[in-house]
Amino acid sequence: MEALPVVTAARIDSDELRSRDIDAAVRDAVMGGASLYALDDALIRELAPDLVITQDLCHVCAVSSEDVTRVRSLDADVLALDPRTLAEVAESVRAVAGRLGVAGRGEVVASEMEGRIAAAAQAVAGAERVPVFVAEWLDPPFAAGHWLPEMVAAAGGADVLGGAGRPSFPTTWDEVFAARPRVIVAAACGFDAARIAEEAAAMEFPCRTVAVDANARYSRPAPRLAEGVEQLAYLLHPGLAPDPGLPSIEIAPAWTR
Repeated sequence: MEALPVVTAARIDSDELRSRDIDAAVRDAVMGGASLYALDDALIRELAPDLVITQDLCHVCAVSSEDVTRVRSLDADVLALDPRTLAEVAESVRAVAGRLGVAGRGEVVASEMEGRIAAAAQAVAGAERVPVFVAEWLDPPFAAGHWLPEMVAAAGGADVLGGAGRPSFPTTWDEVFAARPRVIVAAACGFDAARIAEEAAAMEFPCRTVAVDANARYSRPAPRLAEGVEQLAYLLHPGLAPDPGLPSIEIAPAWTR
């Protein structure tokens, strides 16, 4: 995959900015009507794709169908995927496979995802629900939306602020703490566990806080969300769910430092 040509680039260099600065830069760009992504028109036309897969779920997170339509002389089908729930993510897998003429393969992948989520839910069935706050962003904090509250529920938790199937939304840490989560899952959109833990280490949390690889297993509407559910089940109920061995970093509570 690393040898494949790259046709998109983010206009904001998130590697050099902290969460607060990234949020400010994104807000400025959106208010100004600018796209957050640049597309290499010439390279896309040279590659001559038959199908372009994009999304309209979040114009901040990835290239949108509106961005794609700006590519001049693009003679290709455009498939925009906008899943908001775990079931819709599975259906999007089936939709892509069907469009590519490999519907059977898509059914295998989607069914495996659904089966793994069901197995994780079964492992913690009957356990006490753990109050959880999933932070889709750290500064400012964003309460989780779309499929993330469903993931928490499947793993034996209860998201204290997030709403399943709805967009994430900004909140404050005072509001988060007032909701009394027992576990905070730091899953900043697009970041891995190490990047999240680096920023979270400078913050004050009153309860157990765990940084996870949001980019790989939480933020993207893909089959690997099943791995995220398995990890959450273990983090919330280690005596009932097996350890999937995925990256996570515990952030020491404020009173232990």
